[in-house]
Amino acid sequence: MTRIVCVANQKGGVGKTTSAVNLAVALSKANCRTLLIDLDPQCNATSGLGCPLADQHPLLREQPLRDSLLATSVAGLDLLPGSHSFEDVEAMNSEHASTSTTLQHHLEQGLSNYDFVLIDCPPSLGKLTQTALASSTEVLMPIQCEYFAMEGLTQMIHVIRDVMHHQNNRLEFGGILLTMFDPRFELTHEVDAEVREFFGDIVFDTVIPRDIAVSESPSHGLSAIDYAPRGRGARAYIELCMEVLERV
Repeated sequence: MTRIVCVANQKGGVGKTTSAVNLAVALSKANCRTLLIDLDPQCNATSGLGCPLADQHPLLREQPLRDSLLATSVAGLDLLPGSHSFEDVEAMNSEHASTSTTLQHHLEQGLSNYDFVLIDCPPSLGKLTQTALASSTEVLMPIQCEYFAMEGLTQMIHVIRDVMHHQNNRLEFGGILLTMFDPRFELTHEVDAEVREFFGDIVFDTVIPRDIAVSESPSHGLSAIDYAPRGRGARAYIELCMEVLERV
């Protein structure tokens, strides 16, 4: 059965796209056939893998989704690219758009040959994020180890639970991922302890450290794993991959 993982957080700058890209690469290197779907209008997942943007978002086209998939430089990893088109963004966020039905149809009908499908969501609780949640089997939420880490988290949890109870009972809470971990700062340890105390076992043991290589890698069109394979960030995402594979 294909595991469809929605990577989401309503806050920007928490390492959401970075985590989606690097986890997708790590899963592919673990011999899992993987697809990354770029639903964020910023399209950073697409450019971060060195792939061209789509003129029109594939979810708004009539043709089968498989016709729009791009092979990346990573063996076993395909990409559904994003689009910067303002009209596409408006259409996909419209309450009257059929994007939700279209996405769910594509995920149910055309992508069953993948072991994992990762969906990189926009930093919001809008229609695109809710569509992705309703189309997924699990949600992974990155949060940064900073002062406002818990800000807005309750609202995000409510949206996830609403999808679980009213739209799609197959959705599960895949886990919370702590990012931008810097052991030099006391605040980092305080946030880590607070999140683990409140959420318990759904928090991944793995934490993603601050690592300049993780920040530099997208400018080279590479994941941190390929850009600096011996770096702290690369090792952390490989450990996260192992945890995800263990959480069946």
